[in-house]
Amino acid sequence: MEANRSNRTLLGQLLLLAAGMFAFAIFVMPPLYDLFCEITGLGGKTKGVYEAVEVKIDTSREVEVQFLASNNESMPWVFQPTEHHVVVHPGEARKVTFFAHNTTGRDMVAQAIPSMVPNNTADYFHKTECFCFNNQPLAAGEKAELDLIFIVDPDLPASVNSLTLSYTLFDITDSVSSPVAQLQ
Repeated sequence: MEANRSNRTLLGQLLLLAAGMFAFAIFVMPPLYDLFCEITGLGGKTKGVYEAVEVKIDTSREVEVQFLASNNESMPWVFQPTEHHVVVHPGEARKVTFFAHNTTGRDMVAQAIPSMVPNNTADYFHKTECFCFNNQPLAAGEKAELDLIFIVDPDLPASVNSLTLSYTLFDITDSVSSPVAQLQ
């Protein structure tokens, strides 16, 4: 009898510990990771909105920008770039689109998280408009083209002639107040 009570107490403590670890991973780790990346410049995280200023386009140089798209394991949408790579001159504004399709029978909201490789080039990749700045609500079965307008900084080190921008799409439906309100 005493062993059963001890086992139940231990089970309760372990479940509480597991719930605490889950909450820490969901609510505490993402802001800490963002802060770490901001302070150290590691992780290839790109910055937010870039206010475009007039810069001279360096026509003597070309940089290839590659695009990758993936879904978080719980995201059922189709998500992909419409162009897998483009060649730009530093200082030139360029628009590309990504395709998203909510293949489910329910309204959902997504959020795209960018990452840049090589990691030290994130400061030279400026997004003036990006679908990643906002949540992306799509009704059941809806499709959308998502715009990205960017500029590769002319100060990009001369040794870098190729960049890869990757987006991972996450389902954030449960964390927004109302997916239907997001669609309106």
